[in-house]
Amino acid sequence: MKLLAPLLLLFLSCKKDNTADQPNLNPSAYRITKSISYNNINVDVIIDKPTGNEFAVLITYHGTVQSDSDILPAAETTLNQFKNILNRQDMMVVSVAHPQLNILFGDNIQQAEAALLWVKHKANQELGVTVKKIFLAGHSQGGYLVTRLNTMHQTDGVIANAPGPLNLVYRCQLEENRQAPASYSCNNLKNVYGTTVVNSNVYQQRSLLNFTNGFKSDILFVQGLDDMAIQMYSWPTFKQDVLNCTNCQNRQFVEIPGGHTALFQSQIAKTEFNNFLNNR
Repeated sequence: MKLLAPLLLLFLSCKKDNTADQPNLNPSAYRITKSISYNNINVDVIIDKPTGNEFAVLITYHGTVQSDSDILPAAETTLNQFKNILNRQDMMVVSVAHPQLNILFGDNIQQAEAALLWVKHKANQELGVTVKKIFLAGHSQGGYLVTRLNTMHQTDGVIANAPGPLNLVYRCQLEENRQAPASYSCNNLKNVYGTTVVNSNVYQQRSLLNFTNGFKSDILFVQGLDDMAIQMYSWPTFKQDVLNCTNCQNRQFVEIPGGHTALFQSQIAKTEFNNFLNNR
């Protein structure tokens, strides 16, 4: 009998250590920030996991920020914005803190893609969960990224709110002519490739107008019709190019009164957003 207590303590100690070695099997809800890697591309993500271990996953992408210190807060804000309009509690949200400031505009598609592929191929093992479906959602520049990703990889569906920049030639020309405030996106491109007059092809190739074909999954575009003039100038052209696509999956447009964040404020847009997710 005297040996029972020490043996029992040894058993409990081993069991605790084994659980500690597998913290990701916890079915409880949590929110964590995690550095992930896929094909040697590293990026931080914020993971909001509900109770349980089997989920559809919504991967979200934030809009433009003004400094590197704003990237993680922007990812968390975007996570909260999308989570707040979800009408279900059983989706895990992974918000990607993709870089912007020290790279040329559009090159962060590498980190955006790495996050998607990590969820597809590594999240099951690293988080101890079962990923059943994957959806992408992005706001502003995040909408740009998810639209491009839809030309690269198949998912269960994509939502893009006010995606852009649609037309970098137009936008950067305004900045060059001092008709619009300078931005790091245009300045970085000009420093490497010259102005839009000297090398317009580079700007065209990185514009979202260049990615209107080959959508591999159904996609929902939401656009507030009271958005900035720089967005609305190219919106009709972008919409028509997407509708003209002959090698795309289903494309849906929701155009509503409102500004750049219309998806998060319009009840019509929220309803269409949830219908899109729940019907796939």
